[in-house]
Parts: sequence; structure tokens; C-alpha cells
Amino acid sequence: MSKQCDVCGKKAQVGHHVSHSNIKTKRRFEPNLQSVRHQYPNGEVKTLSVCTRCLRSGAVVKPAVRKVA
Repeated sequence: MSKQCDVCGKKAQVGHHVSHSNIKTKRRFEPNLQSVRHQYPNGEVKTLSVCTRCLRSGAVVKPAVRKVA
């Protein structure tokens, strides 16, 4: 499973750790991905890996809660 948003395509970026003595070492900034069940317009439900920005903006439609009988 790649660390990439299934909606907007956001993925990891490269940057630096910067120490007090200004020594720079490489690091990765990972997107904040959450596993969310998404309902498509045709009624199909799939689990997607979605960044929190897409969740907050309403780009993902969550299915109705299933009742346990």
C-alpha cells in the first residue's frame, strides 16, 4: 500500500532534519492518511486511503451506517 492519497494524489515529500549545529540530514514528510469507507454514486463501497484534507473538504462520501440485526 503506497503512502499516497487515493483522491488527490498527495504523497511524501523530501526535506531535511536540521540540528542545532545546522547539520542537515534527509527526512520524509508523510501525508496524514486515513483508511475510510467511500460510497460511489452507483452504490459501490470501497475502502480508500485518504488524506485528512480530502476528508475535511468533503471529497469523500461515507456510506450510511449499517444496522446490526
